Amino acid sequence: MGSQNTIISSEEFRKELIQRGVGSVARCYQCATCSSVCELAPDKEPFPRRQMLWAQWGLADMMIADPGVWLCHQCNDCNLHCPRDAKPGDVMQVVRSLAVEKLAVPGFVGRLVGKAGLTWPLLLGLPLLFWVAVLYLLNGLSIPESPLIFHDFVPHWLIYLVYIPLTGGVGLMMLLSGWKFWKMLSGSQNRSGSFIGSTIKVMFDIGTHKRFGKCQAAGSRRWGHFSLMWGFVGAVIATTLAIVALYILKEYPLPLTHPFKIVGNVAAVFLVVGCILLLGNRLQENSNAGISTAYDNFFLAMILLVTFTGVFTEIGRFALEPSLACSIYIVHLASVMSLFATFPYSKFAHFVYRTLAMIHERMVESK
Repeated sequence: MGSQNTIISSEEFRKELIQRGVGSVARCYQCATCSSVCELAPDKEPFPRRQMLWAQWGLADMMIADPGVWLCHQCNDCNLHCPRDAKPGDVMQVVRSLAVEKLAVPGFVGRLVGKAGLTWPLLLGLPLLFWVAVLYLLNGLSIPESPLIFHDFVPHWLIYLVYIPLTGGVGLMMLLSGWKFWKMLSGSQNRSGSFIGSTIKVMFDIGTHKRFGKCQAAGSRRWGHFSLMWGFVGAVIATTLAIVALYILKEYPLPLTHPFKIVGNVAAVFLVVGCILLLGNRLQENSNAGISTAYDNFFLAMILLVTFTGVFTEIGRFALEPSLACSIYIVHLASVMSLFATFPYSKFAHFVYRTLAMIHERMVESK
């Protein structure tokens, strides 16, 4: 492998593994227990034994281009049964975070989010300062009188002006990063068959979280991820319906009994339940779910912040003082901006990379 094509050097890779808490990879003596107990590992390309060997050798580029890293769902059955406590599940988790960072476009943002343990005040603070400054310039942070309508505090046109370009830019960056990864996957195995047909099957697997059902040690993570995913899907649908109500039906704000509002509230329930399940799993002592890094904790913290500030923003219209409700709304807008802006660089990007790896797997199997 020529140096000009190297994403991360062997020395840098080994240092990163140690710094991120998986120096335990050196304990692996290739007994293959991890691969034999993994219910998700395919027969022809079992993991994570091969990836553990590559990690010991410092073959970072091979690991980043390997679909097996993403086909792993971090069940951590391998961690539980490893006789050397080499923690292969944690190694795979860290390699995924490194892959997101190294494939990021632009690279400096990937590094910024990858070091979230140090940079989180910046990642959240800048969006918060942005909204405070913009609203101060717009209306002097003037609080509307009751009954509170948030449109009087933050006009819809301003939200569109901010979030539509942000969404487009983030989508483009994720597309470029995903394309880099897809091309790297093509170098590992030849693909054939229908991309669209494979994608439909993969989306069904993801929608049901079917593979998580095979996990044992960390099987409880399935329903947390399931609830969170469908909560976000519901939130997107509810946002679309709100736009329809505002501009087509000319009805806004909506009463709590309105069908569109019910969709949004059901989505909020899914988000809250998902957050509670994942947080409980993360806080569980002696958990088999694996290590928790600052990178992982930042993402979960942002999900929690977006979800609960959103819930309290809605409650605030009816039950809180307008000044407090508007303050919560500002924090909600800032947390949503941070979550959106970091999408291609946080664990959110796992959805894209894992989906592509699963599509690649199906297209290889169809040969």
